[in-house]
Amino acid sequence: MFHRLGHFVVRRAWWVIGAWLIAAVAIIGSAPALTTNTDQAAFLPKHYESIQAADVQQKAFPSDKSPSALLLFERTDGAALDANDQAAMDKVTQGLADKKIPLVEQVLPVSDQTGSYSKDHKYAMALVAIDKSKMQQPEYTDAAKKIREDGKELAAGSNLKFQVGGDAATALDQKESSDKAGILIGLGTVVIILLTLGIIFRSPIVALLPVVSVIIYSLVATGLIGFASDWFGLKADSSMSQILTVVLYGVGTDYFLFLMFRYRERLRAGDNRKEAVANAVGRVGEAITSAAGAVVVAFAVLVLSSLGMFKALGPSLAIAVGVTALASVTLVPAILCLIPQKVLFWPSKAWQREPSNARFAAIGRTVGRRPAGAALVSGLVMVGLAIAALGYQGTFDMAGSAMPKDKESMVVQNTMIKAYSAGAADPAHILLTSQNGNKIDVAGLQGYVNDLGKVDGVAAAALPTPDRGISKDGLTVDVTVVLKDQSTTNKAIDTIGKVRTVAHNEAPAGTKAYVAGTTSVLKDINTAMAHDYSLVFPIAAVLIMIILGLLLRSVVAPWYLMASVGLGFGATLGATTLVFQDFKGESGLMFMLPILIYLFVVAIGTDYNILMIARLREEAREGRSPREAASQAIRHGGPTVAAAGFILAATFGTMLLAGNTMMSEMGFSIAIGIIIAAFVMSMFFTPALTALLGRRAWWPGHGDVKGHGEEPTQLVGTTMPPEPVGRY
Repeated sequence: MFHRLGHFVVRRAWWVIGAWLIAAVAIIGSAPALTTNTDQAAFLPKHYESIQAADVQQKAFPSDKSPSALLLFERTDGAALDANDQAAMDKVTQGLADKKIPLVEQVLPVSDQTGSYSKDHKYAMALVAIDKSKMQQPEYTDAAKKIREDGKELAAGSNLKFQVGGDAATALDQKESSDKAGILIGLGTVVIILLTLGIIFRSPIVALLPVVSVIIYSLVATGLIGFASDWFGLKADSSMSQILTVVLYGVGTDYFLFLMFRYRERLRAGDNRKEAVANAVGRVGEAITSAAGAVVVAFAVLVLSSLGMFKALGPSLAIAVGVTALASVTLVPAILCLIPQKVLFWPSKAWQREPSNARFAAIGRTVGRRPAGAALVSGLVMVGLAIAALGYQGTFDMAGSAMPKDKESMVVQNTMIKAYSAGAADPAHILLTSQNGNKIDVAGLQGYVNDLGKVDGVAAAALPTPDRGISKDGLTVDVTVVLKDQSTTNKAIDTIGKVRTVAHNEAPAGTKAYVAGTTSVLKDINTAMAHDYSLVFPIAAVLIMIILGLLLRSVVAPWYLMASVGLGFGATLGATTLVFQDFKGESGLMFMLPILIYLFVVAIGTDYNILMIARLREEAREGRSPREAASQAIRHGGPTVAAAGFILAATFGTMLLAGNTMMSEMGFSIAIGIIIAAFVMSMFFTPALTALLGRRAWWPGHGDVKGHGEEPTQLVGTTMPPEPVGRY
């Protein structure tokens, strides 16, 4: 099939290129723009308690102007705030109220009676209500930006330092940080690809080809993702654009290398340009589409996730990889066959002669002679790193991890934790609702509130005041619970579980309790993640094994290939735990990291296993013994795996340029996972195990039978020399 596809592409190259250009223009011109969501609650299904609580809160208190921004005041000299400072703060809050900033509903002044001051009187806070119905619109963050700018102007000339935090300011800082990170990651990725391909092929044109190709088909992919997000209501988080950039360029360059190395081999074997392209597609097309199929399946399984962020990320990345694979066997070959090889590889002439690949030949000889030793050593490396994964701890501070620590909203958050109770800035809320239509006796709730206050980990619990926290119909009341720990910590999440138990069990007769707030949302996210781990992981593994079985026509090989990838996953998580928790001293890794590592390392790591095992099969079909086949597969396939692995790891490594914890952990973990997959698993572990198993690896098929595979075919009207033994 892929030989026929290769022939069609080289005969209709201009048609293929034109079709891609027309598709890119048409799709991007009509597709809706990609949008992101910073509201963690939006990622959960409606049956979780935190979401039901938010719905109750909205219905009971529709006009409640809950604060979206927090104004933090302190003296520039660090002294306690005095009466003159109070006047200056009143000037700022009243001035902001008078400016009538769009979406700003209320600016509450600093007041000693409302607990605005810290215990040492060195800090004071004022609250600003912003229309939360516009949270996903640019005007929401524009309001935070305007508050920050105007507030600093109003505070000028006083002894006050003025800063803005809270949800709106956090969303603003996340957006600015994400935009900056996207630019840095995009530039870093392109530079790495250009430099690495330039060094490998010593040709500026070869280095530019994947970049130009990705620009064309990324428009198609982005447009299709926009359509899918709009049609199915997918909700992406702020990291979507950066991950898409890395996947499109990284995976696209990987598949380009798979094709390019084969194309160059065919030229060296004596094919003319079009024959070489057609036979390269015929030889690597199955490997590329099988590898892409594994990635697409792994990502697509995320539609089964409970969390909206993964429901959006999975299909989006599946679309991106699917488009990349299609372009790699159509658009890229069409471009290649139009460029004369002397122009393509200019100024280098090294493409005309086969390199000795001395290093990879030596590795191949070592693995071929001592497969048991190679499997043991490489396996122990992965097992040793995997043991470190037992120390993994998850954290849930997405806002704090999505931007640098010196961003203003993060500075305010950390200051609030030190100056006030750690949980005071973001308390939990118990919403008691009447189930029998009778109004709730607020005075009679004191015992209930006392029980909540006695829960281990709770700093204080308070009844609602007559003017706040009681619905107009009297059927719902809001009991505030302040935790001892910051709302996003694991301790707070453990505490909220105990709070839920007491809130539900001790609720007065005729009422029902719902626990709302950030910590409650994170508790439900934690539960949803546990569900996803038990569902997504095994389903993705089974589907990838089916793809491997169909590719290799074997029942045995998929089992040890997936086992090796599983070891790679454990080693990756262990290495990341060592670096960030043990060496850097982080309290834990982002909670979604294991599932991202699993999907990227299992799916993309399988690419290299597929490439190497396909070469092993072809060497076996040439009549070589299992050990000799392993040796030759590493010699000829090793350079491709090494180059592709290095480039893909380096492109994911550009995420470290984002300057925030979440992207740094993601970039490092996936980069190290790809390095393990390419240089430990595919270069040593997989070929060594295949050599040890021998013909049993291909049971019940005939993958090692000489002449069983598809031979290269020639274009009509051309003559092709016989294929040299050991090459394809």
